[in-house]
Amino acid sequence: MLVACFFTGFTSVASFTACYVWCGFQTGNLAQLGLAVARTFETDADHTFLVGDRQALASLGSFLVGTLLGRVGDAIGPARRAWLVAATAIQAAFLALAAVSLHIGQESDYAGYRGAPSWITPAGFFGLAFASASLGLQGVIGKRLNTQFGTTLVLTTIWVELLNDPFLFARRPVKSRDHKFLAVLFLFLGAFIGRAMIDSSLGTVGTFAVGAAVRLLTSFIWVFVGGKSSI
Repeated sequence: MLVACFFTGFTSVASFTACYVWCGFQTGNLAQLGLAVARTFETDADHTFLVGDRQALASLGSFLVGTLLGRVGDAIGPARRAWLVAATAIQAAFLALAAVSLHIGQESDYAGYRGAPSWITPAGFFGLAFASASLGLQGVIGKRLNTQFGTTLVLTTIWVELLNDPFLFARRPVKSRDHKFLAVLFLFLGAFIGRAMIDSSLGTVGTFAVGAAVRLLTSFIWVFVGGKSSI
């Protein structure tokens, strides 16, 4: 679950760097689409469905497709090892497909000003879509396991619960507090390391390729994770 929190930051920072879209934080994308609709009622506004709005819609739609795959897990058993291994491997495949798409697109890893995003070619949209779908599937796994890490995606709720934990200042291990703090820390580390890798010679394509390999390795780690009582 900590690795999942890490990948939320690791994956989302790449999409934000390229096109100002958080592929794991769909609240912002939905709000952006609301703003796009609101512009149509302004007489002197640009009524064009902007590229950034289309990217937000593509990310949201792909995220929903990814999270709908959780219904397969519900049929198999959302906490069964076979599903957790397979679902994590699917996330790795989505991230690998994102890397392949972006490699084909050959676009910049960085957006220009706010109105000039990268990833505007069909290949770029596919890259964004696969990355978003990967986190959508991750989110439903976190939700079904019902741990202190939440969905491992948006941590607003985690922040609220952490700061209001009755044992926030306890000088002993407290699972409800410590796991939430680690979720925040690992998401931060994922964003930091992801951006550092993009800035290196790897670029976004290499960063996603490495991430896909780590995801695949993580899928096998589920074999050794204890049962629900120990999560």
